[in-house]
Amino acid sequence: MKTSKAIVVTIAATLAATASTAEIKIGASLPLTGSFSIAGSKHEQGYELCVDLINQRGGILGEQVKLIISDNRSDPATAINQFERFINVDQVDAVFGTFSSRLSFPVANILEKNGYVHPLPAGGALRIYTQGHERVFYFQPNAAEYVGATLQGVIEDLVPADNRPTTAAVVAADDFFANAIEAGLLGTKVTDPGDGSLVEDMAPGFLVDTGIEIVYSEKWPEEGFNDWINLANSIKRSGAELIVALTASAEETVQITRALQTVRAEPKMVYYSQGTQSEFYEGTGDASESVMTHTSWHPEVPFSGVLAGEEFTNQDFVDAFKAKFEEMPDEDSAIPFAVCQGIEQSILGAGSTDNGEMAAWLKARTNDDPVRTILGRFSWDSRGLAIDKPFLMAQWNGGELQFIYPTDEFPGVAMMSYPKQGF
Repeated sequence: MKTSKAIVVTIAATLAATASTAEIKIGASLPLTGSFSIAGSKHEQGYELCVDLINQRGGILGEQVKLIISDNRSDPATAINQFERFINVDQVDAVFGTFSSRLSFPVANILEKNGYVHPLPAGGALRIYTQGHERVFYFQPNAAEYVGATLQGVIEDLVPADNRPTTAAVVAADDFFANAIEAGLLGTKVTDPGDGSLVEDMAPGFLVDTGIEIVYSEKWPEEGFNDWINLANSIKRSGAELIVALTASAEETVQITRALQTVRAEPKMVYYSQGTQSEFYEGTGDASESVMTHTSWHPEVPFSGVLAGEEFTNQDFVDAFKAKFEEMPDEDSAIPFAVCQGIEQSILGAGSTDNGEMAAWLKARTNDDPVRTILGRFSWDSRGLAIDKPFLMAQWNGGELQFIYPTDEFPGVAMMSYPKQGF
């Protein structure tokens, strides 16, 4: 039986069209509105820039990458539904993680159940990594409970022993991330929210271990809190020489800073869990002076990663971001960019988008053979936490966020400003 020339042409055209539309689909549910919207929008920028650059360089395994982004409105239930849709309806090949521990904790169960690699840009609560999940990988230096080790290092290494703060006020949002950092600083027990079992006992706590007395502590509700002046007055009355504010968002950081400025608090040192964003300085001005905040990224740190199989430095990222968005990036865009780099490298390493093989490739990374990103090198322990990666400490001075610690890791470290001259 003969096949007509027309049918052959039609079949060839169909195959060509199929080949030309082949793509790798990646889903990301982000808080583009709601309480986490500032960070969520910057995560969107980081993911979009990375995917754009990959596609300009020929895609992954010869296929273009299609990024599907949904707004979860900073709501955990919505985030769960959107990841389930990515898996069951969009049938994505891979996912990028969302922002915040509050959203990442429930999403982790969905992705593990469906066998997807779960690369987290922002979900530092230790409880996420002690559930026995096999495919979770955190793209920051460590769990939030251990952030206090960097603050302890700053105090012990940079402040003369006879002039260190001796008292502290620790105030925190009732939020996954804030509670996790607080547990490490105050030395409390970390428990599993499901069955109440002990995850880790953080005693004595990084502040007590530094010789600092906690003279005031307070927690505010996760949603709807606005009594910032009374909180600031309580902090001031405590006489604390170190103020630690563990906020759930950059907006809260601005609010507490303005309140402390209004009541004219005069601590020696201030540390915030959030505050690397340009919006923080725009919202606080001179009150930001000498405020410290930990970070996973800084524009002047000379990390060098890989993108599309070629060297891609931190400076390359800064240049590309400025060209696309006409503004400087901050860590809320840099971290998701690194997540994208990691997923691209895992697909190339596995030779496919099989999530089991991608996870196996990521688990096989070592310090000598790591994932390489603009946040530096990554390999992970059995929980999915990075191995041997210190947090960086930055400080606002003269309207500039300067990298101050550790002092021997990279060139270009700025001198820490101490003590803080009031708000």
